[in-house]
Amino acid sequence: MVVQNELGALNENHTWDVVPDSEEFHKLGTKWVFKLKLKSDGSVERHKARLVAQGFDQIQGVDFVDTFSPVAKINTVKALLAIAAAQGLYLEQMDVSNAFLHGDLNEEVYLRIPAGLDAPPGTCLKLRKSLYGLKQASRQWFAKLTSALLKYGFKQTSSDYSLFVKNTGQSQVILL
Repeated sequence: MVVQNELGALNENHTWDVVPDSEEFHKLGTKWVFKLKLKSDGSVERHKARLVAQGFDQIQGVDFVDTFSPVAKINTVKALLAIAAAQGLYLEQMDVSNAFLHGDLNEEVYLRIPAGLDAPPGTCLKLRKSLYGLKQASRQWFAKLTSALLKYGFKQTSSDYSLFVKNTGQSQVILL
């Protein structure tokens, strides 16, 4: 059931296209990672399944070009927290669920049909979006996030590429 739910979510997200297989494609394998989410009392909240690409088989120049993705500098985090504490600013921490799955791929990445997916014989998957496990997943997510933030008027700082600022009238939003 959890596998079918995850496959349904990946399908809804248009993560891949089912295409005719070819010997010319360098196809990656996948594996399922299962996890129990527990409540604070230790009882089972739900079962989770995540499809992970076996990115360790990727070949540079074939399945990926670049992997670098900026990470917030610890000095920027410390400075932002110090300023917020000194000025009594409101802080909010958030998490983007399945963030890496939102990154659009620039390279052609093919997967063998994963267990649980009903696909015609002689086909494979051509990824449109990132999957966990791909070497470029964090880079593609950061590119998509940056593009959206710039579109909404944020400015990316040159001192820390993961720091974005937006000034609107009397208010300022700082995103790290």
